[in-house]
Amino acid sequence: MKKIIAIIFLSFFTVNIFAFAQEAGEIDTLSLDEFIELACARDKVFEEILIENLKLNYKKKLDLPADDIVVASKAEYVTFVKHDEKGYPVYEVELSKLFPYMGTEIEAGYNSTMKDTLLGDIDAEFYARVSQAVARDAFGRATRLLDKIVGMEIDIARYQIVEAYEQYLSSIIQIYYNWYEAYENVKTAEKSYKENMKLLKNVQEREKNNIALPVDVNKVRLQVLLKEETLISVRRQFDEYTNLLKKSIGYDVEEGLIPSPTDQYDNVKIDFEKDYQRFREEGRTSIILDMLENKSDLEIDKDADDLLPSVDLFAEYSIKADDRELNKDDKKVMAGVTLEYPFPGQVEHAEYETSRVEYQRSKLDKINTHIRIYTQLKNIYQEIQKTRELIKISEEKIKTAQSIVDDDTINYSYGKVILNNFIDEVNQLDFNRFSKIQYSIKLKKLVIDWLTLTDQLVKRKDLDI
Repeated sequence: MKKIIAIIFLSFFTVNIFAFAQEAGEIDTLSLDEFIELACARDKVFEEILIENLKLNYKKKLDLPADDIVVASKAEYVTFVKHDEKGYPVYEVELSKLFPYMGTEIEAGYNSTMKDTLLGDIDAEFYARVSQAVARDAFGRATRLLDKIVGMEIDIARYQIVEAYEQYLSSIIQIYYNWYEAYENVKTAEKSYKENMKLLKNVQEREKNNIALPVDVNKVRLQVLLKEETLISVRRQFDEYTNLLKKSIGYDVEEGLIPSPTDQYDNVKIDFEKDYQRFREEGRTSIILDMLENKSDLEIDKDADDLLPSVDLFAEYSIKADDRELNKDDKKVMAGVTLEYPFPGQVEHAEYETSRVEYQRSKLDKINTHIRIYTQLKNIYQEIQKTRELIKISEEKIKTAQSIVDDDTINYSYGKVILNNFIDEVNQLDFNRFSKIQYSIKLKKLVIDWLTLTDQLVKRKDLDI
């Protein structure tokens, strides 16, 4: 996640420059990259994604057996209320350490207590004990399995954080494209309005020269009003998107803000079979599914280990004495086996069978997810191909419609074209222009969907996972 942290510092730096430029009145355009950086710096959703990564640094320490040295001590003073006997102190201290990856535990302790308050007899003991698991968690096997499981959980969580960032980034880009589409619609509507105003003036001049009828002027005036209505509508939509963007990036200046031309995703080359094969082999989603399956397999081994009895070999050395200094000692060495086995072990067997079911579920989930994603990708790919064809067609239609309007502008001046037909031709040209904008933005969004679903919008080199 180092790259994400770097983006934050870069984003705050960019915000400062952006704010300075706002005061100077120099900023009037906003590129897609600038918008992403500013949105990431200001948006709490992005900050929440980053914070999730911090928790993963402590997951192993929380889930694995602790290997700390444990010190337990106790000091008491015992007195008797109804007797004349004097009170006496009781001391006890114990140190223990578990080596979880070896299944070995070492303990050492010392205690002393008064055996007879009248005679002053004391019982004191020192002991050292080593135990080794040889069945359940044999030589740390269960801990090592748990370590692998937790390690996989951490890796999966880190991949999922990147997935969350990718989804967030995709939504940010989609917002910008909505704004960009609204801006292109405004430019097209303004151009259309100016062209129709020019036509209106032309018809008014023709009326003055008794070439055009008053009804012709009214028809074109109505056409101009319709174009003005369209312009007001698209401007209102653009203003709404602009205000939304200003709020998300903290742009408080009243001046207008417009997007920069963006084509960075327009020329993405897509080879369905090749890209899908790469996704199956290297995509984060595929990696996560494989890891979930492997994790379920390890869970079976771990739960199978829990079915074994708890068998520990131990060796103990102890010293008992009648004085606290252990001078009058009685030394003893012991070795043996401890056995603990629950009958019938219903919980352990249930956990084991549940793990086996979960493993089968993870395998089916992997298969079904790949089928679902393949279908989604196929649909997106076909939609991209179709949209690219529609863009080419719309470009040809615009070129042809523009040629017709240019020619009939001259023909209308000579009275060779009926005004109603000419107005229809002008409207058809506008329709084709708006259609091209719609198809172009749709293509951009489809490419973003493709890159997001194939885990290419955010790559390994972009984020240290």
